[in-house]
Amino acid sequence: MRSFGSRRLGRSHHLTSAHDRAAFRTLHTASLMTTALRRGLTLDSAERSVPHLRSLLAGHAVALTNEERVLAWDGERPHHRHSVEALITEAITDGSTRIFDHRRFDCGDQACPLRKAIVAPLVIDERIVGTLHVYAESASASLVRAASEVAEWVGVQLRAAELDASQARLMEAEVRTLRAQISPHFIYNALNAIASFVRTDPDRARALLVEFADFTRYSFRKHGEYVTLEEELRSIEHYLVLEQARFGERLQVTLRIAPEVLPTSVPVFSLQPLVENAVRHGLAQKAGNGRVSIVAEDRAGLAVISVEDDGVGEDPQRIERALAGDPSMDSIGLGNVDARLRSAFGEDYGLVVETAPGAGTKVTVRVPKFAPGVHP
Repeated sequence: MRSFGSRRLGRSHHLTSAHDRAAFRTLHTASLMTTALRRGLTLDSAERSVPHLRSLLAGHAVALTNEERVLAWDGERPHHRHSVEALITEAITDGSTRIFDHRRFDCGDQACPLRKAIVAPLVIDERIVGTLHVYAESASASLVRAASEVAEWVGVQLRAAELDASQARLMEAEVRTLRAQISPHFIYNALNAIASFVRTDPDRARALLVEFADFTRYSFRKHGEYVTLEEELRSIEHYLVLEQARFGERLQVTLRIAPEVLPTSVPVFSLQPLVENAVRHGLAQKAGNGRVSIVAEDRAGLAVISVEDDGVGEDPQRIERALAGDPSMDSIGLGNVDARLRSAFGEDYGLVVETAPGAGTKVTVRVPKFAPGVHP
């Protein structure tokens, strides 16, 4: 068996108290942005969102538009907001992120710092409903990528708003269920981690935004009942990078994956709750450093995946009640995962949990590499 080897995710940064205060202020405004976008793309939600988008992207100015006009502008030279509406049509027609020179929105001021406009479409289910504009002195590759990823994330929030407003289709109900799998605490902490680097390390803040966008894109995507193990693990890696940004050196992660098992089909979100549980319940409450190990092995037609932490552990009786279907005991999500595994592969393929208070937790998943009727 070949393996990916051990990896160390992220790096540690120490913030001064002033930076801590700035980070929490940014976190608060970012949380308000998310709340506003869940109301859809309106004048009010755009006005509430653009200051926080500008803070995350660190541009001279940021604007949100619908398909026809600028809804809100935040930053320098607000007189540009009416001169840039011609860019909206081009960006929507092209359907991809565009970079425009200052001459396309020239204000006649040679000292104007708005030299480049990065315009990214806002997409909901392949429909372009507006654009995100970022104005800066130059259009670096990292800023262009960050603008594109943030626009995708805004599109996810707008799509969630549409789903919240409609219960007409079964798929929408399914996506709402998947969306609920994302812990509000994780979103809060991820935004906090991103915000903490906005001033001290903007490049890392933008890289973390990409990780956050990739994670939320997977979480909100229109899934079937199953995904490949590779897709599930890729989403988990995005999650762990964000948690590493939060915990720094306290969280040590090892991944050892046999490439042969990557095409294996598993129920969607069957591993993510196990890893979240390892971090949230295993390490977040533990003093000092902690370790999470994810191993996937090829064993005679089976993919055997284990998620292990050296955290605070759990009461075995609580685990038994959760696996038995007691909803009052399933705050850790194991019962749901166990039930879906057994439904997909049979009663022999439930979770195996080894834990005790103070002894950490190891959860093992066994699934057939090939099973009739089980495929993405």
